[in-house]
Amino acid sequence: GLPPVPVPADNPITPEKVKLGEKLFHDKRFSSTGEVSCATCHDREKGFADGLPVSEGINKLRGTRNAPTVINAAYLRTQFWDGREPTLEDQSMQPFLNPVEMALPSHEPILQIVRKDPEYQGLFAKAFGKSGEQVTMKEVSQAIATFERTLIAGNSPFDRYYFGGDKKAMSPAAIRGFDIFVNQGRCVSCHVIEQTQALFTDNRFHMIGIAAQQMPKDLDELLAAVEEVKQKGTDIAVLSNEKTSSLGRFAVTRDLTDLGAFKTPTLRNIALTAPYMHDGSLKTLEEVVQFYNLGGRLKESDPVPELLSGGMRPLNLTKEQEADLVEFLKALTSPEFASK
Repeated sequence: GLPPVPVPADNPITPEKVKLGEKLFHDKRFSSTGEVSCATCHDREKGFADGLPVSEGINKLRGTRNAPTVINAAYLRTQFWDGREPTLEDQSMQPFLNPVEMALPSHEPILQIVRKDPEYQGLFAKAFGKSGEQVTMKEVSQAIATFERTLIAGNSPFDRYYFGGDKKAMSPAAIRGFDIFVNQGRCVSCHVIEQTQALFTDNRFHMIGIAAQQMPKDLDELLAAVEEVKQKGTDIAVLSNEKTSSLGRFAVTRDLTDLGAFKTPTLRNIALTAPYMHDGSLKTLEEVVQFYNLGGRLKESDPVPELLSGGMRPLNLTKEQEADLVEFLKALTSPEFASK
């Protein structure tokens, strides 16, 4: 149920590059304390996420965003919740420098390690034909991105049911949930399923009501948040301040229609990557389904958030239908992660 992995022409996948990228991905020396690697927040045992509401970087410092899974990130047209980088190569460079993630003063400490470490020297020579001073952050980013492009997972019970024709691959409850997902729930309008493949994302950005209370209350607050983004840069600003983080895609585009909008995440392996939403504020799939059933609210007494995307309105699902929908979401787990 997955298309071919898109690979940039200037960074083809090779076994040597994958091996190097995996080592870089797990190297804690690339943080100011020597305690945080990419894999700290993207742990294979936790579906390449970290199980926390928002990620913890050096010295347990917390950002404002939930770590998205790296599984199938190769298919996404933009990276980060707000889509501020276009490629895996570009994305991989930011956490090294973010003060609440790996907190290096520059990329120079990484280059000093990979240019002197004998094992890295051998790996870079095999992967890129470069060693010593020839190695730059371009090669580092290309190797990490190449490793991430191998983290692909399909073949879930849903895939075997829908694309493989195995009518027993999903439980009756999950099959009922699938019908709700496509019809009454309208989930499929953003979490897309196509005829021959399903990425479960439209690669677009939507304001669904999460963290609406953190959003700037008036123009002055909005302008102050925009100024912070200009001063600090988007990457640092959105991870250090909840109000700035709540701008969502707007922090990147400055387009008012993007205010509070975040990227549609894939739903594949979603049962493994709790808690949910860009701020990790919903603990379970049951809470997520209830939130959508109430049209973007946590409880019926809550006010309807302003600026909601057009499709956000109550679904009128019964408790049984909510439970069936959760069972369908659990049927999106790939076999290599099913035991987690």
